[in-house]
Amino acid sequence: MDWNKTYNSITYDLKRSSKLYKESDDPDQRRACVNNHLKVIKYLESILEGNVPEFYQGSLKALLEMSRKEHTIMEKEVDHIKKVVVDGGAGGKGGDKDKEKLAEGMLETILSEKPNVKWEDIAGLFEAKKSLNEALIMPVKYPDFFKGNVQPWKGILLYGPPGTGKTFLAKACATECESTFFSVSSSDLMSKYLGESEKLIKELFKAANEKAPSIIFIDEIDSMCGNRSEGENESSRRVKTEFLVQMQGVGTKNDKVLVLGATNLPWALDPAVRRRFERRVYIPLPDFEARRYLIRHKLKGLDQHLKDEDIKHIAERTDGFSGADIEILLRDAAFEPLHLAQSTDKFRRVNVGGKTKFIPMPQNSGGPDIVKSRVYDLPDGSLQLPDITREDLLRATQRAKPSVSKNDLAQYEDWTKQFGMSD
Repeated sequence: MDWNKTYNSITYDLKRSSKLYKESDDPDQRRACVNNHLKVIKYLESILEGNVPEFYQGSLKALLEMSRKEHTIMEKEVDHIKKVVVDGGAGGKGGDKDKEKLAEGMLETILSEKPNVKWEDIAGLFEAKKSLNEALIMPVKYPDFFKGNVQPWKGILLYGPPGTGKTFLAKACATECESTFFSVSSSDLMSKYLGESEKLIKELFKAANEKAPSIIFIDEIDSMCGNRSEGENESSRRVKTEFLVQMQGVGTKNDKVLVLGATNLPWALDPAVRRRFERRVYIPLPDFEARRYLIRHKLKGLDQHLKDEDIKHIAERTDGFSGADIEILLRDAAFEPLHLAQSTDKFRRVNVGGKTKFIPMPQNSGGPDIVKSRVYDLPDGSLQLPDITREDLLRATQRAKPSVSKNDLAQYEDWTKQFGMSD
């Protein structure tokens, strides 16, 4: 079974039924969406009852828990349909309804479920963690310290190569900090209708102020706040102006709102936007210690046959890899036992908890416990995959390639010398 494909397929089906449910105002159609949602949950439960690789168990269990909660809410509100009445008559009622609709849209960007990412899950990045602690945790724990000119940071920009943990840091903020977390992208704030984007930005900051202390996380902020130029269209210019005013403009007071931006292209940001991010923190490629920690952490539960020397050797060979590159490498290595099961016809019979299991072995294996069979002919749920070995990691390392070039790194380092800061 292709577990990555299975996970993506289940996630797609859950999101699709949830989306159709929210968009429909027909009670029968909404009930059908609830039933489809339940069918996918039952299918996910049946998969988890089988022999799921430990590498995927955590993700599938988290998905199951989240979908169960969502199904409970859907079932409870299946007949409670919110109707939006557009009234363009006297008294500005239509405008009020439009404002309510915009406000509801912004409230949907609040993360109600914590992503379950802790600070200790993040390898290295001490300067970024320190800045986020100063902006989020310290003001809550020690409010007496932040008086007069000593104020918490209102804007932090996380920049660096793709796959280094910028979004992961934001997830840790959402988990660790007792603040309302708004996760938005440029698509949430941009609209084809004239003046709508500015209203969305204004409603976002208004909602953040009402639910303060709060964090507004904008991923890929360069796509919305790029450099202003003469050939730029008027609507795009107005969007940037509104964003600048809301962040730090006359008449705006966002004392308990932190704007957290993430970008792979910091040099593409407008200078005025760059200035409003008071802390610009470079998120570099992981160093040796960070790579070693990351490898050990990601292989937790699958590393019984790995020594510290093995982990150290792989960390040395992955110099220049991003965190995402290393995760892909480890996922590739985790498939090695499955590849062996598909290619061999020798399996060793073992007893695990009173149940007969079959462990794939190389073709030249022999002994009284060896059974000759194809993996597809084994009884359901009887396949026992071995833990990852040093050889599995080495084979995956030979196939893996870094996704960030040296020229890209030089560009980030030059920008950091001019405008940023790093560990």
